[in-house]
Amino acid sequence: MSTQKTVRQNAGEVEGSEALRVDAERAEQIVDALNTDLASTYVLYHQLKKHHWNVEGAEFNDIHVLLGEMAEEAEEFADELAERAQALGGVPVAGTDAISEHAAVEPEDEDVYDIRTSLRNDMEMYGDIIETLRDHVELAENLGDPTTAHLVRENLINVEEAAHHLEHYLEDDTLVLESATN
Repeated sequence: MSTQKTVRQNAGEVEGSEALRVDAERAEQIVDALNTDLASTYVLYHQLKKHHWNVEGAEFNDIHVLLGEMAEEAEEFADELAERAQALGGVPVAGTDAISEHAAVEPEDEDVYDIRTSLRNDMEMYGDIIETLRDHVELAENLGDPTTAHLVRENLINVEEAAHHLEHYLEDDTLVLESATN
């Protein structure tokens, strides 16, 4: 293990980007928003993986695959957010304490729930993230950063689609009729 400890940039510092022509003041606001989105996406990722690992029941495979794909999308979005924050001269959040501090969402507890409850919790988290992403698209546009606005908007589309898919899974199953008499 290396013993070298040269800090190149402290967490929380934002330098801005001369190359991208984004000054430190504007970059700081955008990086803060990106770190909120990054932290929230990490929380979502871990909750989706938890449900992916623990799903049981008749539709196990379909839901297992769906949750795995949703987690992969969240991981890809997290990477894009982190790279944009770094490009703007910021330091992407990475540690568990920083993620908890910056996230705009709260994960469910460590218990394992029935899949319907788990999916409802996921859909709720997606909804909270959707609201935050919409605010951050507007923030980036207002600060004259169309690139970040575009990045967040593109991912907002994916997040909304994922939430909509969960909504479909939570609808009543039209193939199964409950008996009117028991």
